[in-house]
Amino acid sequence: MMLVVKNLKVSYGKIEAIKDVSFEVPDGKIVTLIGANGAGKTTTLRAISGLEKCAAGSIEFDGKNITNMEAHKLVPLGISHVPEGRKIFPTLTVRENLELAGWTLKDKKLIKERMEDVFEVFPRIKERANQLGGTLSGGEQQMLAVGRALVTGGKILLLDEPSMGLAPVLVDEIFHQIVEINKRGMTVLLVEQNAAEALDIADFAYVLEVGYTTISGTAKEIAEDPRVREAYLGV
Repeated sequence: MMLVVKNLKVSYGKIEAIKDVSFEVPDGKIVTLIGANGAGKTTTLRAISGLEKCAAGSIEFDGKNITNMEAHKLVPLGISHVPEGRKIFPTLTVRENLELAGWTLKDKKLIKERMEDVFEVFPRIKERANQLGGTLSGGEQQMLAVGRALVTGGKILLLDEPSMGLAPVLVDEIFHQIVEINKRGMTVLLVEQNAAEALDIADFAYVLEVGYTTISGTAKEIAEDPRVREAYLGV
């Protein structure tokens, strides 16, 4: 199992953002966390990538306990996090954004190879390689944010709300590209409010509600669960 989260608890002062969250991410699969705003999805990702401290519970990655490990130590282990809101560098070109993502790598040839892989997955980003990040559309910025994570060469990609704020046609494109990235061998943990799209591409799914894991199973099972269909799929 690539990632195992057990009985995770995260607090902001006296407020418990996550009370008891547990799930597993098998190697080579797409796993999605779905739930309403405030369910604890983003906080869970931030705890995995070392951006929030865990008050209790454990996080194991590739057989190693990484609970409360500092964020900068997790990237070399193979964890790549694309945060909500993209967080690209608007005053740098697309190429410079990607090159900066490879700053921990000593092998310049490897950085170049990974950038070429990104351009293969996202042809639109290649066309805009010399444009400033801030001049890209929302969808293109999301592609760049994902591409930047791919340059780091992680084993698992943590994606936080990749479809947020995008036009429907771009949402389909982003989800198609997530599948393509997974086919290339990248394990994906996807946090997404667009439950229908997420369940359509995922292998396994977990529902988070007010800081707890409440429902789990294959994505197909979750999509057919009456509670999920009513609360998240509108059917």
